[in-house]
Amino acid sequence: GIHESMIKDRVRTDAYREAIMLHQKFIEGKVVMDVGCGTGILSVFCARAGAKRVYAVDASEIATQASEIVKANNLADKIVVIHGRVEDVDVEEKVDVIISEWMGYMLLYESMLPSVLFARDKWLKPGGLILPSHATLFMAPITNSDRYEGSVDFWCDVYGINMSALVPLAKKFASEEPSIEIVGGENVISWPFVVKHIDCYTFTVEEFKSITTTYKVSSMMLAPIHGFGLWFEVEFNGPAESCSNLSSDSSPLDIIQKKRRRASDSTVVLSTAPEDEPTHWHQTILYFPDPIGVTQDQIIEGSVTITPSEENPRCLNIHLECSTGGQNLVKDFAMR
Repeated sequence: GIHESMIKDRVRTDAYREAIMLHQKFIEGKVVMDVGCGTGILSVFCARAGAKRVYAVDASEIATQASEIVKANNLADKIVVIHGRVEDVDVEEKVDVIISEWMGYMLLYESMLPSVLFARDKWLKPGGLILPSHATLFMAPITNSDRYEGSVDFWCDVYGINMSALVPLAKKFASEEPSIEIVGGENVISWPFVVKHIDCYTFTVEEFKSITTTYKVSSMMLAPIHGFGLWFEVEFNGPAESCSNLSSDSSPLDIIQKKRRRASDSTVVLSTAPEDEPTHWHQTILYFPDPIGVTQDQIIEGSVTITPSEENPRCLNIHLECSTGGQNLVKDFAMR
């Protein structure tokens, strides 16, 4: 089911296929490693783009089916499927290209980025290609009255029965864990800010252990803030191509101008933003127990810290602080 939803996500799958063809000159006749290959679809794309050899690595049992898919497409002479964690397998040659669909919800949840970095440091040749090459996590306050009314206010009148005693529990449940859902651009009430920009050529595992940023944005409308939304985008740049580093203090104009420049050049961008075509990642929403009212142009500021869980590093702990108009909120979320 997981692999079906990913492959049916045409935004995701077409972006990878387009990026492979865009960078075919770096792939043709070269050695590729597909980290977390799943069904092997990206490995097949690379082989068909002319790769000399593809090492398709996956730790799950899907590797068995990936081997059968490779054989069914007459690519057994090019694609070597390896069942195991990339940290544990043996590959006896360096590779020219690393490709991986490592992104999780809000980019970092259940992310395989540490495995990609391990593969980069162990096997990637100097000047090699990493696809995707860069990733940026964005965040912005959102309003979503329909969602709040449907899950919280709903209990005030249930078939004519007053069940408001359940409202405190409903608020706790709605705000206890991040929610994976689709919101539209109309739900976003300020320009987004950058939580983290990742350059896959230089990013380190140490940097992944704690990500913190402060923010200060201005509300674009009179509305209640029901929480914050997170989404991401990744870019597929060549090894010699630079990517404008979007830092946490990047202005909204910087972000918009960069997006417009990319739309007009040859860079492939996979975006999960609310204003773009939906993907299987949706957006990740951190809901407040109670909404906070803001007026147009009101300043919203605070900080957010994301750390891997000590029990399971693929899960996340999120610490959010928000202050606006004399109202302060401090909230911890566990993404399990």
